[in-house]
Amino acid sequence: MKPDDCVLYSGAARGAEAAFGAAAERYAIEEVNFTFEGHNDARQRGIRVLTHDELRQGDVSLEYVSRLMHRSYPDTPLFKRVLQTIWHQVNSGQECWVVGKVLPDQTVKGGTGWGAEFAKLCNKPLFVFDQEQDGWFRWNGTQFEAVQDPVLGHPHFCGTGTRFLTANGTAAIDALFARTFR
Repeated sequence: MKPDDCVLYSGAARGAEAAFGAAAERYAIEEVNFTFEGHNDARQRGIRVLTHDELRQGDVSLEYVSRLMHRSYPDTPLFKRVLQTIWHQVNSGQECWVVGKVLPDQTVKGGTGWGAEFAKLCNKPLFVFDQEQDGWFRWNGTQFEAVQDPVLGHPHFCGTGTRFLTANGTAAIDALFARTFR
């Protein structure tokens, strides 16, 4: 796979999304960063401001997401728009790469978890770097299993994750790009 053929779909938020974007930029990979008016974006490259109608395409019931994820989420306009942009990221990519934390119930912590669950629902390849366990995990259809040194498998991919990125999360993203584009 050549960087020229690749597109990163992300959200330009601080943390994991900004790190995915920075890695993509180093390899001259095109970025599409879905955002909305008033969002505090950490990246400006490839910004795609979603219209009201486009945001509505990614609308999902908070009750449904809460039930699916076994937790409750804030019923605020900001949080809803974040979930809507995550929908666009996952919907656009052919595989999904997430940095966060895999929970015992096989979901991913936080709002990032919705992106991982949506990737599962769409039957897209899903990889999660768990910062606490310091390793990559792949969704096999029923559970997450540890994988060593994964590489990007499709040129159109989603990169998202926690705003609370740690040094090992950043290193994992950088190593993923280095292994894929050596």
